[in-house]
Amino acid sequence: MTNMMTKLKTAAAKRAQFNRTYNELRSMSRTVAWDLGMFPEDAYEVAYRHVYGR
Repeated sequence: MTNMMTKLKTAAAKRAQFNRTYNELRSMSRTVAWDLGMFPEDAYEVAYRHVYGR
């Protein structure tokens, strides 16, 4: 039971981190995103790879 709770807490923490990262990337101006070598439309993929590593 504790293992299941640990997995749920970890999943919730990762989702919260994903949401924060995604929202931060989406709020950047297009110019800043280009300076970082990405397109604003790539925010979902970049945030997902950052948090989940896939």
